[in-house]
Amino acid sequence: MEWKKVAGFLLLCLAWVSATVGEEYSLRYFMEKSSLKTYELPKKERAELLKQVEELLEKTMEVQRKLTRTLQEGEPGIKYQEGRLWMSMLEEDQKAIDSGAQQVSLLKDKPTQLVAAVKLYKSLRDLSFHFSAYNNVPYFSAHVGDVAPELELWTDPVFYKLYLLPLAQSRSVETKSPTKEKKQEGKGKKP
Repeated sequence: MEWKKVAGFLLLCLAWVSATVGEEYSLRYFMEKSSLKTYELPKKERAELLKQVEELLEKTMEVQRKLTRTLQEGEPGIKYQEGRLWMSMLEEDQKAIDSGAQQVSLLKDKPTQLVAAVKLYKSLRDLSFHFSAYNNVPYFSAHVGDVAPELELWTDPVFYKLYLLPLAQSRSVETKSPTKEKKQEGKGKKP
């Protein structure tokens, strides 16, 4: 009887540990890090952040395809003009998803590329804006679900604060340093 309790406890512990390890770099983890004012991501965490963003882009692509299919099948209640508006937004989303995926690939190879990070941020912002709009439409909200708020959270509090802003600040420091050194060298020499 006692060994059953011990075995049950061990199984419970193993399940808890595996669940904890699997969620090490979740949205919640990055949200906690973004709430710290001076936290800078180490290389491993930046790579994991990009992996999570890539997975988020895959989710948005699935939802975008479902919404496109819904419109193409002629969802009842959608007028022609309204359908054209939504289709144009979905086409923009496809471009944003493709651009975002391309920028993630670039950032995986060269994580300090500021232009790629800015383009990825813009893609995420555009997707977040559109998905929030889709979520407010009754016949789309079932397809969008939690992807709209998740996109919003990954975009601003996480990607912007933990990846883009520190990268831009480091670039700013790099560009300011050489100009100060040149001015100091010029002041030291008097004819």
